[in-house]
Amino acid sequence: QDPQGAIPKGTMLAILITTVAYIGVAISSCVVRDATGNINDTVVPGMSCNGSSACSLGYDFSRCASQPCDYGLMNNFQVMSMVSGFGPLITAGIFSATLSSALASLVSAPKVFQALCKDNVYKGLHFFAKGYGKNNEPIRGYVLTFVIAMAFILIAELNTIAPIISNFFLASYALINFSCFHASYAKSPGWRPAFRYYNMWVSLFGALLCCGVMFVINWWAALITYAIELFLYIYVTYKKPEVNWGSSTQALYYINALDSALALTTVEDHVKNFRPQCIALTGAPMIRPALLDITHTFTKNNGLCICCEVYTGPRKLCVKEMNSGMAKKQAWLTKNKRKAFYAAVAADSFREGVKSLLQASGLGRMKPNTLVIGFKKDWRNATATQVENYVGVIHDAFDFELGMIIVRISQGFDISQVLQVQEELEKLEQERLALEATIKENDFEEGKRGICGFFKKASTLNISKHETKKENTINTIQSTHVGEFNQKLLEASTQFKKKQGKGTIDIWWLFDDGGLTILIPYILTIRKKWKNCKLRIFTGGKVNRIEEEKLVMASLLSKFRIKFADINIICDINIKPSKESWKFFEEMIEPYRLHESCKDITTAEKLKRESPWKITDAELEAFKEK
Repeated sequence: QDPQGAIPKGTMLAILITTVAYIGVAISSCVVRDATGNINDTVVPGMSCNGSSACSLGYDFSRCASQPCDYGLMNNFQVMSMVSGFGPLITAGIFSATLSSALASLVSAPKVFQALCKDNVYKGLHFFAKGYGKNNEPIRGYVLTFVIAMAFILIAELNTIAPIISNFFLASYALINFSCFHASYAKSPGWRPAFRYYNMWVSLFGALLCCGVMFVINWWAALITYAIELFLYIYVTYKKPEVNWGSSTQALYYINALDSALALTTVEDHVKNFRPQCIALTGAPMIRPALLDITHTFTKNNGLCICCEVYTGPRKLCVKEMNSGMAKKQAWLTKNKRKAFYAAVAADSFREGVKSLLQASGLGRMKPNTLVIGFKKDWRNATATQVENYVGVIHDAFDFELGMIIVRISQGFDISQVLQVQEELEKLEQERLALEATIKENDFEEGKRGICGFFKKASTLNISKHETKKENTINTIQSTHVGEFNQKLLEASTQFKKKQGKGTIDIWWLFDDGGLTILIPYILTIRKKWKNCKLRIFTGGKVNRIEEEKLVMASLLSKFRIKFADINIICDINIKPSKESWKFFEEMIEPYRLHESCKDITTAEKLKRESPWKITDAELEAFKEK
């Protein structure tokens, strides 16, 4: 009725009663170590006992030192029957204890083994996970247990078997004790032992005691047991099975991570420890893999990387969609070995969502300091609101004192259309396979109906072959067309996964931005895929001081121990643009100008309210020199 209370009480009482019985037997029924079994082997007068227990009792069993004897505590396994008041009672007790232990092991061990096999931790043992009957009985486990038991029985040497079995039992007890200690040490709220006198340090002591006793019993058996345990642990750690037991190890990871994060908050930032901690606006990570790859290149094992997505639209629908996809997208990152986190927010607009992410992402010192965003390729054709949001995000990043990285590739980053086509093709393939299976099944049924069925089957097969061939031709044409159309986009999406050939990374260091412009390319060059690339620096300078400017820049880079291939001084950086360039610039920004100076004050104010993102004449004049 109350297992939590009854089992500890029963266990403690059993240990207490057994201990008292053993002490009583040890005191009242002493047996010498070796004995001949002959009561006439008595001590001769004048003989020295030399501390022998048998000699002090008046017997001379000294010949047992030179030849084997059949009696005594070390030689006779039935010694308890000999010293007992009623021998058959000892035999009955041995049988009952043996059968009780055997039945308990025979019933419980296959159940535990079946649960282990169901978790598929060890792939080769999944055969034993199958159960039978209403109670899901592990019949296969019972057979395996029987075979193992018979194998040990056939050895027929108790002294050989006992150390091995005892060591495995002690190993299991040690692991149980250590598990209790570890769960308590991890301070998991889910670990709530009901035993009143439980103490985690007693559990640790019990585990150490079991380990020590294993070596006392038999050192080589203990080593074999430890070797098997270590092999199983390494296998599970390496394979990383997709099961979640809510283990204490997870709780300890959390405690360590929390303590480390809190410890970091007490340390002030230093330029030597600066590392790019990026928040990348990838959306769903699988939609813009190239943007994630280039960000991951300089954050892997070096800094924080958070892939972010903003859901816009009706709040309830957005939150539902966001929550349903969180685990899936984080799992995608893990599966593709991307050391990054996934975060998403629901907001009224893209810019508002990014604002929330920039302010709230991260924890303590593990907070993003750099925003990575793709170049808006369609900015000329996009709506005014989209362009305003995009440019506003860049301004917000600077307002929140974050570094800014804008990545641009010729084909763009978004491969959502390709993914959609691939999903549709996969669905069509599944439908085709299901249809073929149905046709084969119907043909088989028709084939059972005799000769008529045979001819009918042949005609059906002929038709189905033509239809399948035609369908395959259509699918091939479609697949070829889609493949050709999206080939460049697919290649562009994987370009940062490949090893980069020999080339240069051009750095246009036009002003001192704190070093981020230099640091990011440097981190790229220390990566395996980019190690063949060299740094080439472009910076502004005066025509009459080219060599001096080069020496100053080279000295600065050497001071920071950054290797470079070449330094180029741009002498015409301060020269005003040509008329053609200025005209091109004016034509480009013309759709985005307000021209408020050409309008009356009321109209100008109204336009500013309606389109606050447009360029005013005052702004253009203020930034004209720049």
